[in-house]
Amino acid sequence: MEIFENFADPSGPLSFLTRFAHVLSGVTWIGLLYFFNFVQVPAYAEFSDGARSEGLRKLTFRALWWFRYAALLTFLFGVMLLAIQGDGENMDTYLSGIGGTAILTGMLFGITMFLNVWGVIWRNQKVVIGNAENVANGGEANPEAPAAAKRAARASRCNTLFSITMLFFMVFAAHAWPSWVGQDLGTTVGYWALVLVLWAFIEASALGLVGGIDSAFNKAAFDKHQHTIWFGFGLLAIVYFVGWELILGA
Repeated sequence: MEIFENFADPSGPLSFLTRFAHVLSGVTWIGLLYFFNFVQVPAYAEFSDGARSEGLRKLTFRALWWFRYAALLTFLFGVMLLAIQGDGENMDTYLSGIGGTAILTGMLFGITMFLNVWGVIWRNQKVVIGNAENVANGGEANPEAPAAAKRAARASRCNTLFSITMLFFMVFAAHAWPSWVGQDLGTTVGYWALVLVLWAFIEASALGLVGGIDSAFNKAAFDKHQHTIWFGFGLLAIVYFVGWELILGA
């Protein structure tokens, strides 16, 4: 069968199927991320304590299962796709130039988001949901639950902010370049300095490492999902117009 000819080549069927699986799992992951931030959190704020508790135990718990494993599959299929496209000795070539810089930019934000899901959001949501289960069964409330909920919320909003830039550069790299995008890159040192400073500040702030969990930046960027969206597009504008066009274009 023709599908099995050159199956594992960078342009072969395995690459196509892996890309499809990567995108499918990514759509599931980011779709649930937006559901949590744009729909669930605002709705839960209007629920009674009892309704919110039931929602956490019966809806959020299920949604988080799909959420975290979709994130895991997105990451794993992404690594697999990178290995196929790089094809061993061709990795340096694949990750060089304009396409490679875009891919690496998307990877930086995507891998950070994946680590936030498993290392911050899920760890803290287990405390929140466990507390809801315990209280529903007549037990005492866990005093650590509110702080855990805040840490999970900050990381989730951080992922939402990052997702806009991540998706732009991931899609950016996988499709034909528009004619208005520069095709030649200058030195990437200044570009990566800008990107890494922005990435580190936002991530460290969301983790409470810069000014605490309720820092001025966190309140401005994360307290309302509408603000998170605007900050997300602001990050993209800085990375693209300042980093890509001005620094790399020079």
